[in-house]
Amino acid sequence: MAKKAVATFSGNKENKRNFVKCIRMAKSPKTGAYTFEEEMVGVESVKDFFNKK
Repeated sequence: MAKKAVATFSGNKENKRNFVKCIRMAKSPKTGAYTFEEEMVGVESVKDFFNKK
């Protein structure tokens, strides 16, 4: 049987809703393979995360 993974954050509940997990696909210059960059960022800086290269 598979186990269900549940992520929890420590702290108060108001700060939990201010973060999102962003995943960006980037092409490696050496091999040409695609890699995935994951980061937890604040809601207000999501556009900055996707605009940086």
